[in-house]
Amino acid sequence: MEDPRIRKLARFLIRGAVELQAGEKILIELHGSETGLMKALVQEAYAVGGKPFIHIFDYAVEGALVQGADAEHMEEISSYELARMKDMDAYIDIRATTNISMWHNVSDEAQRRYRQYYWGPIHLSQRCNHTKWSVLRYPNDAMAQLAGVSTEEYEDFYFKACLVDYEKMGRAMEHLEALMDKTDRVHIVSPGTDISFSIKGIPCYGMHGNRNIPDGEIYTAPVKDSVNGHITYNCPSPYDGFLFRDVYLEFKDGKIVKATSNNTPYMNEIFDIDEGARYIGEFALGVNPVINHPIGDILFDEKIAGSFHLTPGNSYDNTSNGNHSAVHWDLIQIQTPEYGGGEIWFDDVLIRKDGRFLPEALQCLNPENLLDEETEAQ
Repeated sequence: MEDPRIRKLARFLIRGAVELQAGEKILIELHGSETGLMKALVQEAYAVGGKPFIHIFDYAVEGALVQGADAEHMEEISSYELARMKDMDAYIDIRATTNISMWHNVSDEAQRRYRQYYWGPIHLSQRCNHTKWSVLRYPNDAMAQLAGVSTEEYEDFYFKACLVDYEKMGRAMEHLEALMDKTDRVHIVSPGTDISFSIKGIPCYGMHGNRNIPDGEIYTAPVKDSVNGHITYNCPSPYDGFLFRDVYLEFKDGKIVKATSNNTPYMNEIFDIDEGARYIGEFALGVNPVINHPIGDILFDEKIAGSFHLTPGNSYDNTSNGNHSAVHWDLIQIQTPEYGGGEIWFDDVLIRKDGRFLPEALQCLNPENLLDEETEAQ
């Protein structure tokens, strides 16, 4: 019997997140073997008159393909799939790995080729900028284990986080969007962090159920050469199967000039993939009221209430600062008191302290004001 929460999520993804219209083509991809949500998405796409296309990846088989492909072959694979992506109006990807380290045996060199010749052109360049898209995890045993809870507990957390009151969130975000549109200088101070940059003239967008799920962030990008100072990210961050911790970056005129972590050599290899990987492509504030702690999954962790992410790599076209890269790595700092606190200043005005918005017009974005009655009762 289908879990009614699966159907509710599928209906929201089709009608809300990607707003599929009659006659539009949607590519629905599954990385894994749990097809229940994918089946529901196909049915909901048909229900609104859409045209679904499907593609199922097996992580182990895909890993073997990536490991064996040289640059030329990876470009050939990318060319084939890029043509299909260009033909789509919308895209949904369900990532349902049964083992978060499935690609541990894929060499670093092979994964760099994958990022440079496959992921960058198809997803960062084409899909993110030219389709209505949504990317999400699936609440299986692997994700529960990563979060350190039972599968049943994780499922409850997952559906609460994914199905918050996005309409209410969107209204609340309007106040911060208006402020960011007027802001020039951003200054962030916290343990191990003192960094400043400009966001002047770069648009910002509040994401409230209209991209990857769970949602809940307001994002823009720094002026490319304006980032100066240092930052310590206190949220562990997975990248190509490795969990990076204690990431520390120093910037001069926008460029990362020093980078250390629990695997400093590998991290610097990532930042050396191309010139844009050492510049910042995104600055965003997380506000999802259900997500309070990291679970080792960027799609969730970047939405943590009281967090922000400052992202090395590619900038999105709608908030472009001119930086392009095959990398887009959402590194996260949490500023709630239990994670050390911190301050965010806009043009010398303290906007958020210890993860809480201070100006009266922005307090609607604090967690207790974003939770709906149904979520609070659960």
